[in-house]
Amino acid sequence: MSSFKIYFSDELNKSLNETITRIDNNNFIERIWNRDHTVWNDDPTEISNRLGWLDCPEESKKSIDEIIEFTYSILKAGFKKALLLGMGGSSLAPEVFRLTFGTKPGYLELGVLDSTHPDAVLEYANKFKPEETLYIISTKSGGTIETISLMKYFYNLAESNLGKGNAGQHFIAITDPGSGLQKMAEELKYRKTFLNDPNIGGRFSALSLFGLVPAALIGIDIDKILDVSSKAVEKSKLKIYESKSDNHAVLLGAAMSALVNHGRDKLTLILSDKLKHIGVWLEQLIAESTGKNGKGILPVDGENILDADLYGSDRVFVEMRLADEHENQSISKLISAGKPVVQITLSDIYELAEQFFNWEFATALSGALMGIHPFDQPDVESAKIRAREMITAYESEGQLPDLKPVFTDGDAAVYGNVKSENLKDALDEFLSQAKENSYVSIQAFVKPDEKTEAHLQKFRTGILSKYNVATTLGYGPRFLHSTGQLHKGDSGNGLFIQIVDQPVGDADIPLNAGEEGSEFTFGVLVKAQALGDRQALLDKGRDILRIEIKNLQKNFLL
Repeated sequence: MSSFKIYFSDELNKSLNETITRIDNNNFIERIWNRDHTVWNDDPTEISNRLGWLDCPEESKKSIDEIIEFTYSILKAGFKKALLLGMGGSSLAPEVFRLTFGTKPGYLELGVLDSTHPDAVLEYANKFKPEETLYIISTKSGGTIETISLMKYFYNLAESNLGKGNAGQHFIAITDPGSGLQKMAEELKYRKTFLNDPNIGGRFSALSLFGLVPAALIGIDIDKILDVSSKAVEKSKLKIYESKSDNHAVLLGAAMSALVNHGRDKLTLILSDKLKHIGVWLEQLIAESTGKNGKGILPVDGENILDADLYGSDRVFVEMRLADEHENQSISKLISAGKPVVQITLSDIYELAEQFFNWEFATALSGALMGIHPFDQPDVESAKIRAREMITAYESEGQLPDLKPVFTDGDAAVYGNVKSENLKDALDEFLSQAKENSYVSIQAFVKPDEKTEAHLQKFRTGILSKYNVATTLGYGPRFLHSTGQLHKGDSGNGLFIQIVDQPVGDADIPLNAGEEGSEFTFGVLVKAQALGDRQALLDKGRDILRIEIKNLQKNFLL
């Protein structure tokens, strides 16, 4: 069983106890389990039909035999690899499972592609040969532009290698009943379609078919996953005063809300080597659920931990590790410096499933306590609308809207409200606006790889060291389905640096799977998404500096 410790000041402990009393007095736990939508809003819209995650562990057990039987059939058929195509909640849990557990010998090597950057698409097309690959098309709505564009491209690639009419047996779908993808899967004769509970939102779907099917294909014991998460479900029903130490989900949600009331809305994750990959999933869950109505909890994932005196009064730190891993050496220094710290220690790697449920419940509860609706994402659509406008312009005029840079500096072109005439000074001018409660979001519409990650992390650490503000790093378009909601829905303290590279290659997006013809390429799509998000941020009055750079590996650090 995992352990849970809190290190708060007397003032924060008092606020936490007051929050727990509020939870108890308002019967929040019982009302949530009774699916009382008024916990969050008088209007049941996108609440009553979004609470399936509460009993997802038990409901998902009904599908175990089907999933395992399917997995064995795939192994028997000779597949060696699986490539999941999806975005946000459809891709992040499988990515966590893949990177945390690895692949059991004899099972499939899993790749997850959640980028429309053409160099990433072409790289995966080269690494995953159709003859040995099972393609997993994963989307709740069945119409996500990134996922469907990738599906059409890889379907045509498979058909060109396997022969007309043979590609479908290399494809499966995970989607909601009645979605557009379900219909496409039938028409294209997919090998199988898994229909998920439609009452589960994407970011709350880790323990549903969206997470379990890919997990089984790499050899994870999904029966154990569901047993562990079912125990977390039962603990979340306990009265907090009756079992304060055991109901980690409620205690965590109470702490998140209490901290926000004291201005500590930058939830900084300190994750051990074995658990570090859950950060991207937590980032989406918390940011997209809480970042709205001028409020929000900003998850800070992957930031290098520096000296305690560099952190302001807007921070709280959450350390998560396995019992056989050493405590991060920064923790004792942060506690000694009076920084609020939450420590979560897992006794077994399968307790990751417990964390999935605990954080889902805690996020939903903190939403109720903060007075927000945690199950909708009203500002995600704004970037989609703007991107569609860019695509429409391209289709009618043959080119995307042409922005005029403020200046060019070598390989870089800079766009934004700055007066400087070189990149180094422009960054300094832009970031000097930062206040104590600001954060800097680096939005990289580039091909994700280890070299790029190291370069951007170094850039990010330089910003933290110089300006003492929280920093986040997201790859486009993935972050649009994650922190993108918070960027536009929170109180407006973010400074946004959009980095767009120049792809080396490109690939056409077919008009229809199995047919020739294309209206635009992945290069056009990813650029339209970057332009669309930039405009959506400007529409919300956010400060954004756009940097188009031909060679990202060149040093543009502060």
